Amino acid sequence: MDAQKKAFGLWSAVFLGIGSMVGAGIFIVIGQAGAIAGNLVIVSFLIAGVIALLCGYSLSKLAVRYPSRGGIIEYLVQSYGEGFFSGALGVLFYIAQLVALAAVAKSFGTYAATYMVEGVSTTFTNIFALGVLAFFVVVNLVGASFVAKAESIIVVIKLVALLAFTVSAMFFIKASNFNPSEAPSYIHLLYALGLTFFAFQGFSVITNSVEDMQSPSKTMLKSMILSIILVGVLYIAVTVAVFGNLSLAEIIKSKDFALAQAAEPVFGEWGFKIIAATALLATASAINATLYAVTQIGYTLAKEGNLPKVYERNVFRNSEGLIISALLIVPMILFFNLGEIAAIASITVLLIQGFTHTGHLFVIKETKANYGVVILAIIGTFSAAGFAIYYTSDSIQHFPVYIVGAFIFAFVLEVLLRLINNRTIEKQFAQEVLELEKKFIKGV
Repeated sequence: MDAQKKAFGLWSAVFLGIGSMVGAGIFIVIGQAGAIAGNLVIVSFLIAGVIALLCGYSLSKLAVRYPSRGGIIEYLVQSYGEGFFSGALGVLFYIAQLVALAAVAKSFGTYAATYMVEGVSTTFTNIFALGVLAFFVVVNLVGASFVAKAESIIVVIKLVALLAFTVSAMFFIKASNFNPSEAPSYIHLLYALGLTFFAFQGFSVITNSVEDMQSPSKTMLKSMILSIILVGVLYIAVTVAVFGNLSLAEIIKSKDFALAQAAEPVFGEWGFKIIAATALLATASAINATLYAVTQIGYTLAKEGNLPKVYERNVFRNSEGLIISALLIVPMILFFNLGEIAAIASITVLLIQGFTHTGHLFVIKETKANYGVVILAIIGTFSAAGFAIYYTSDSIQHFPVYIVGAFIFAFVLEVLLRLINNRTIEKQFAQEVLELEKKFIKGV
């Protein structure tokens, strides 16, 4: 295809990254992370942004060398081979998406419950969370395309709302809220890293557009860096606005909906409602997009292993993955609170990133990436995950055991799927090259 006709240039790729990052994450994370690190969460967002830049560099190099819509799954298989380890990580990637979806649904339920006269309660939160999950399962089963078409409009609305809140809130900031003596110890900004990185985690979506990108060798890295820097500036500005208008005690009290709470001193009750409505819109769009793509594709990948043909034709006609994925999310919504699900989701995402960049070292001669930057990405992701696991172990008993158990479960499931379905998660880039070679030979 001629480069002129490809969909993604530099700025369209940048906007794709911004739209993917500035979603439900910031509405979930800012209060949860703020409750851990206090006003030091501003520094935590800065460090998380640096780690995201390091990861973005590594993923960009992998994407250019192995252009495939499979994204991270493709890079894992290219790095570790078509073995049990890469297969188990593929299954774990699918599980991670389910946990992230549960966190987003729970956040929707929490913001929706703020509209109830009785206030936020576990019952109303769960009802709304399960309700929005069920609604979008039905939408996806019916195949309504209007929701997907509305995605760009939703991105504009949430960005405008966040920018309007941030700029206005800057005029009401109380400098005393940033007093270092009011903050927890400095180690807490590292404990919050898992959550603050989670707010950036959508940047990897840019790599999935590589096959439709103009001059990916030039555009991929630039778009990745630009989108992460712009989002990082926005997050830090939003965090300053929130902490400038709420005391630490108020943030801890309203940590599940702190962003909306921070709008109340500026705009009054309507400000709270508008930001809460924006959060509902952002989380709803995230649920729809993830349900449509990741759960069905991830389920098919985990179950059958071979993605491209199924990706293009069969996945979206197959309701099995969607229904099973939704059923697996239900107990997470019912038996975990938002903070617990967010912690689990953020740590799992960090570990997947860490293994991806570790695997990059095995193919670094092919990608021609900077060895030091990739090493720093590995250190950053695993360190952030380690601090998050250590801190979360105090609130969730035996939490490290759950993380190890998830890996064991993924490995056992991978073994069973290979035995029952005789399937392997294969290198899609190599398959696509072979298919092109066959077409060329036939043409000759």
